[in-house]
Amino acid sequence: MPMLLIKGFYEVKGTQPDGDTVHFTADDPTEWSLVGGGAGRAVEHNAVGRATLRLDAIDALETHYGPSRVHQPLQFAHAARDELLSRLGFTDVQRGSGETVTASTPETVPGFILTRGADVHGRCVALAGNGPAPGTSGLEIDVDVAVLRTTVNHHLLAEGLAYPTFYRSLFTSLRTEMAAAAAEARQAGRGLWPGDVTTTGAKITGLASLTDDAVILPKLFRRLVDYLRLTMPLACLPAFLAGVQDRFSILSTGERRTGLHHIVEVTNDHTVRMTHPPEDLLFDDA
Repeated sequence: MPMLLIKGFYEVKGTQPDGDTVHFTADDPTEWSLVGGGAGRAVEHNAVGRATLRLDAIDALETHYGPSRVHQPLQFAHAARDELLSRLGFTDVQRGSGETVTASTPETVPGFILTRGADVHGRCVALAGNGPAPGTSGLEIDVDVAVLRTTVNHHLLAEGLAYPTFYRSLFTSLRTEMAAAAAEARQAGRGLWPGDVTTTGAKITGLASLTDDAVILPKLFRRLVDYLRLTMPLACLPAFLAGVQDRFSILSTGERRTGLHHIVEVTNDHTVRMTHPPEDLLFDDA
């Protein structure tokens, strides 16, 4: 899979990284214009080349979602965040209010990213790596499974600290490897998987059910939080999900669907569950 390689460094002071989002500064800020071949969405960055990364193919539990900054069970949300930073090379990360990093050792860590585009928020969607880059910055390289396994994205899935969440821009060979890593972590009972209730069902009696108890796919969590803000009966959730119009395919059947209501069930006892595991879904690029 050809992906653009950009060298630079990671820096976390003054930011609020979570398990799948971190800041990266390109050594050559002009290389951001190469993302997407100039025809896709632009990566938002400042004058020195600092941009926000969204780690491709994974979704870690939320530490601060939406205007109310609600979170998922923090045991796993923080574990993913801390492992991400540790894997990149940061130690002794100190935080102030609102989970903002006030200091870290070292202040910056050299690394590289592999990318094919940006999301609707201007974040660079990327595979994140540290240490020596596997090629020349500003050029595309062929990213195979061996290269993928060196990335933080793959590591977090293998440790069971993030959910697989796939978009169409990721090539099949890499998606298959990521799905296998997640499946192996699930079978081994690593990380969040022993507590996961995405497909078995989470009983939703209020917002605290999501913030304190239910370990579920973050995409479903975000939709549920947005819905609960409307203070409507849970029985109306399918209609809400239909209106959001998430577009995806079910890989095991080949079906194309619009709306998570096709794969989310709501029972009379206020239990919500997905009928397909996360790795069986392929979402249109956001």
